Amino acid sequence: MRNNEAAARHHRLIYLLNVAQRRLQRWMAAQPSSEVTPAQAGLLFILGRQDGVLMGEAGAALDMGPAGISGLVDRSAAARLVERRADREDGRAWRVWLTPKGRGVLAQAKTDAAAINAALTEGFTAAEIDVVARWLASVQDKFPRARDSED
Repeated sequence: MRNNEAAARHHRLIYLLNVAQRRLQRWMAAQPSSEVTPAQAGLLFILGRQDGVLMGEAGAALDMGPAGISGLVDRSAAARLVERRADREDGRAWRVWLTPKGRGVLAQAKTDAAAINAALTEGFTAAEIDVVARWLASVQDKFPRARDSED
Protein backbone atom coordinates (compact mmCIF):
# COMPACT_ATOMS: atom_id res chain seq x y z
CA MET A 1 0.00 0.00 0.00
CA ARG A 2 1.40 3.40 -0.98
CA ASN A 3 1.02 6.68 0.85
CA ASN A 4 -0.62 9.36 -1.21
CA GLU A 5 1.42 12.47 -1.90
CA ALA A 6 -0.48 14.69 0.57
CA ALA A 7 -0.02 12.21 3.42
CA ALA A 8 3.70 11.86 2.69
CA ARG A 9 4.14 15.67 2.82
CA HIS A 10 2.26 15.83 6.11
CA HIS A 11 4.76 13.56 7.83
CA ARG A 12 7.73 15.85 7.04
CA LEU A 13 9.96 12.80 6.68
CA ILE A 14 13.06 14.68 5.55
CA TYR A 15 12.87 17.04 8.50
CA LEU A 16 12.12 14.29 11.02
CA LEU A 17 14.92 12.09 9.72
CA ASN A 18 17.48 14.92 9.85
CA VAL A 19 16.48 16.10 13.32
CA ALA A 20 16.48 12.54 14.66
CA GLN A 21 19.95 11.89 13.26
CA ARG A 22 21.40 15.13 14.64
CA ARG A 23 19.86 14.68 18.10
CA LEU A 24 20.99 11.09 18.36
CA GLN A 25 24.55 11.97 17.27
CA ARG A 26 24.76 14.85 19.75
CA TRP A 27 23.29 12.81 22.59
CA MET A 28 25.68 9.93 21.96
CA ALA A 29 28.71 12.21 21.79
CA ALA A 30 27.74 13.89 25.09
CA GLN A 31 27.54 10.68 27.11
CA PRO A 32 30.18 10.45 29.85
CA SER A 33 30.91 6.81 29.02
CA SER A 34 31.56 7.68 25.39
CA GLU A 35 35.26 7.76 24.63
CA VAL A 36 34.61 7.90 20.90
CA THR A 37 32.47 9.67 18.37
CA PRO A 38 29.64 7.74 16.73
CA ALA A 39 31.74 7.49 13.55
CA GLN A 40 34.69 6.05 15.50
CA ALA A 41 32.34 3.57 17.18
CA GLY A 42 31.16 2.52 13.72
CA LEU A 43 34.75 1.86 12.66
CA LEU A 44 35.38 -0.16 15.83
CA PHE A 45 32.24 -2.25 15.17
CA ILE A 46 33.49 -3.05 11.68
CA LEU A 47 36.92 -4.04 12.97
CA GLY A 48 35.30 -6.08 15.73
CA ARG A 49 33.66 -8.22 13.05
CA GLN A 50 36.74 -8.39 10.83
CA ASP A 51 40.00 -6.95 12.05
CA GLY A 52 42.45 -5.78 9.43
CA VAL A 53 39.98 -4.60 6.80
CA LEU A 54 41.10 -2.49 3.89
CA MET A 55 40.45 1.20 4.42
CA GLY A 56 38.27 1.26 1.31
CA GLU A 57 36.15 -1.58 2.66
CA ALA A 58 35.73 0.20 5.99
CA GLY A 59 34.80 3.39 4.14
CA ALA A 60 32.20 1.57 2.04
CA ALA A 61 30.70 -0.06 5.13
CA LEU A 62 30.41 3.37 6.79
CA ASP A 63 29.21 5.07 3.59
CA MET A 64 32.28 7.30 3.50
CA GLY A 65 34.54 8.34 0.66
CA PRO A 66 38.33 8.08 0.65
CA ALA A 67 38.91 11.45 2.35
CA GLY A 68 36.29 10.74 5.01
CA ILE A 69 37.62 7.31 5.97
CA SER A 70 41.20 8.56 5.88
CA GLY A 71 40.36 11.34 8.35
CA LEU A 72 38.40 8.97 10.57
CA VAL A 73 41.25 6.46 10.65
CA ASP A 74 43.75 9.27 11.34
CA ARG A 75 41.69 10.51 14.32
CA SER A 76 41.16 6.97 15.59
CA ALA A 77 44.88 6.18 15.27
CA ALA A 78 45.75 9.41 17.11
CA ALA A 79 43.46 8.22 19.92
CA ARG A 80 45.32 4.86 19.83
CA LEU A 81 42.14 2.95 19.00
CA VAL A 82 43.39 1.57 15.69
CA GLU A 83 46.56 1.28 13.72
CA ARG A 84 47.03 1.50 9.99
CA ARG A 85 49.38 -0.95 8.27
CA ALA A 86 50.37 -1.36 4.64
CA ASP A 87 48.75 -4.33 2.93
CA ARG A 88 51.26 -7.15 2.44
CA GLU A 89 50.10 -7.88 -1.11
CA ASP A 90 49.40 -4.35 -2.37
CA GLY A 91 51.76 -1.67 -1.14
CA ARG A 92 49.30 1.05 -2.19
CA ALA A 93 46.54 -0.30 0.06
CA TRP A 94 46.20 0.12 3.81
CA ARG A 95 44.55 -2.11 6.36
CA VAL A 96 43.16 -1.01 9.72
CA TRP A 97 43.61 -3.03 12.90
CA LEU A 98 42.20 -2.68 16.42
CA THR A 99 44.65 -1.88 19.20
CA PRO A 100 44.23 -3.29 22.71
CA LYS A 101 42.76 0.07 23.76
CA GLY A 102 40.41 -0.10 20.76
CA ARG A 103 39.17 -3.52 21.86
CA GLY A 104 38.31 -2.17 25.30
CA VAL A 105 36.53 0.85 23.86
CA LEU A 106 34.67 -1.44 21.46
CA ALA A 107 33.32 -3.47 24.39
CA GLN A 108 31.97 -0.28 25.99
CA ALA A 109 30.58 0.92 22.65
CA LYS A 110 28.66 -2.37 22.28
CA THR A 111 27.13 -1.90 25.73
CA ASP A 112 26.23 1.70 24.92
CA ALA A 113 24.74 0.74 21.55
CA ALA A 114 22.55 -1.92 23.15
CA ALA A 115 21.19 0.66 25.61
CA ILE A 116 20.57 3.20 22.86
CA ASN A 117 18.83 0.62 20.67
CA ALA A 118 16.63 -0.35 23.62
CA ALA A 119 15.67 3.32 24.13
CA LEU A 120 15.01 3.80 20.41
CA THR A 121 12.71 0.79 20.21
CA GLU A 122 10.89 1.32 23.51
CA GLY A 123 7.14 1.56 23.00
CA PHE A 124 7.18 -0.04 19.56
CA THR A 125 6.37 -3.60 18.57
CA ALA A 126 8.94 -5.77 16.80
CA ALA A 127 6.77 -5.56 13.66
CA GLU A 128 6.81 -1.75 13.80
CA ILE A 129 10.58 -1.69 14.20
CA ASP A 130 10.89 -4.09 11.25
CA VAL A 131 8.97 -1.59 9.10
CA VAL A 132 11.12 1.32 10.28
CA ALA A 133 14.31 -0.65 9.58
CA ARG A 134 13.03 -1.65 6.14
CA TRP A 135 12.11 1.98 5.37
CA LEU A 136 15.50 3.30 6.48
CA ALA A 137 17.31 0.63 4.44
CA SER A 138 15.21 1.54 1.39
CA VAL A 139 16.54 5.11 1.57
CA GLN A 140 19.99 3.77 0.76
CA ASP A 141 18.64 1.99 -2.32
CA LYS A 142 16.54 4.93 -3.49
CA PHE A 143 19.32 7.46 -3.01
CA PRO A 144 22.62 5.70 -3.71
CA ARG A 145 25.83 7.32 -2.59
CA ALA A 146 27.53 9.37 -5.29
CA ARG A 147 30.73 7.64 -6.34
CA ASP A 148 32.73 10.86 -6.46
CA SER A 149 31.65 12.13 -3.03
CA GLU A 150 34.65 12.75 -0.80
CA ASP A 151 33.12 13.25 2.65
